[in-house]
Amino acid sequence: MKLLLNLIINTVSVYIAAYIVPGVKTDLLGAAIASVVLGVLNTFLKPILLLLTLPITILTLGLFALVLNTIIVLLVSVLVPGFVVDSFLSAFLFGILLSLVSFFLNRLK
Repeated sequence: MKLLLNLIINTVSVYIAAYIVPGVKTDLLGAAIASVVLGVLNTFLKPILLLLTLPITILTLGLFALVLNTIIVLLVSVLVPGFVVDSFLSAFLFGILLSLVSFFLNRLK
């Protein structure tokens, strides 16, 4: 039950963030698939990338982690056909807004 609730919250978060950020387009099914793929990539790929880019992340005081998040969003855009991101800036803004929306929706449960 908790897994289903998290999936619904993440799907709604992706859908809301895609609606707000210009340059990100999706439908409800694309948002659901994108949220699952984003969760899998954040679980398995992001820690490896953070470890490999640790020196530059430390040098930029952690701001490079936002760039890694943007790269993962762009990768999800390539992998999921119903989820389209037009530019690097759109992916960057989408990642930041997705974090904020997810935070607020998770506080509601």
